[in-house]
Amino acid sequence: MKKEIKTNVMRILEKEKVPYEAHFYEHGKEAVDGVTVARLTGQDPAYVFKTLVTVSNKKEYYVFVIPVAEELDLKKAAKAVGAKSVEMIHVKEINKITGYIRGGCSPVGMKKQYVTTFHETAESNPVILVSGGKIGTQIACKPEDLRAITQGQFADVIKDY
Repeated sequence: MKKEIKTNVMRILEKEKVPYEAHFYEHGKEAVDGVTVARLTGQDPAYVFKTLVTVSNKKEYYVFVIPVAEELDLKKAAKAVGAKSVEMIHVKEINKITGYIRGGCSPVGMKKQYVTTFHETAESNPVILVSGGKIGTQIACKPEDLRAITQGQFADVIKDY
């Protein structure tokens, strides 16, 4: 019998008594894109969110959690957090800043609690999936529970097409 893998994200959610459901998918050593993660977990991509980390012109870090098929609008993102501008952090910096690796970055349990913004569509979903803290692991939670545990907010931060 295979022992269930518990990540720090799961431990934090359990400690805070936040209900969640773990989803696992097969993967190689490299991260796969979020739409592929949605397919591998049998989920609608509209319910699967990716975690992006940005840095402002004042060297402050901000976290944005958006649907996997969407693209972050940096101007909307900056406005949502009251910054003059933000840009994506370099992939080499993810571990140093968050404690996670590319493809396993979760808004829950980063080294520090950064200002976190969820795209507003999350608010109307019954659940959303975010990384469980390692590649191959996703957790499904009520958006309001994730917003509360990250002390986050909801805002429109994706590109319009």
